[in-house]
Amino acid sequence: MNNKTVQHVKITTADPSALGLFGLAMVTLVASSQKLGLTEGVSFVLPWAIFLGGFAQLFACIHDAKHNNTFGTTAFGGFALFWFGVGTSWLIQLGVFGKELASAVDPKQLGFAFVGYLIFSIFMTIGAMETHKVLFIIFVLIDFLFIGLSLSTLGFMPEKAHKLAAISELFISLFSFYGSAAAVLNAHFGRVFLPVGKPFGIFKK
Repeated sequence: MNNKTVQHVKITTADPSALGLFGLAMVTLVASSQKLGLTEGVSFVLPWAIFLGGFAQLFACIHDAKHNNTFGTTAFGGFALFWFGVGTSWLIQLGVFGKELASAVDPKQLGFAFVGYLIFSIFMTIGAMETHKVLFIIFVLIDFLFIGLSLSTLGFMPEKAHKLAAISELFISLFSFYGSAAAVLNAHFGRVFLPVGKPFGIFKK
């Protein structure tokens, strides 16, 4: 009679939130500079959109999936794909894929994409209430960003809506830098070095 021994191997991976939030902080900082009129054009926003907004958050998404973290996977994955989509839209607009595509651009289609992401960010904001308060604030600011982007792109109060988007995006960056720093330093020191606030405790026991 053969005795069979079953071994379970557990692979531990680091929390990817710090890198994901850093990616979000960097791309929104650079993008907000353009919206605020401090810089011009999107040529040098593109690399940060693709690598920090896209790949850094996609990396965080994949590793959050290994943690069985549905919320983190969906949040980082959803916004990674957003920046890939926006970056590609800018490339089309700049004529990288040919004059025919560039001449056929209808900005309102991008406006409807922003509306879709507003819906996404609203229900993710509800989920963020049960993570920590810094992340909740980030998502509330993202809601205002997409309200501004949706209205301005679809032609409703374009100047005021654009300003709302610009200011919201700048504050998203600042709070994301703080959230990233907290995720790194709290884990590194094994204690609360930078507080992020407890969950609201309304929906989750």
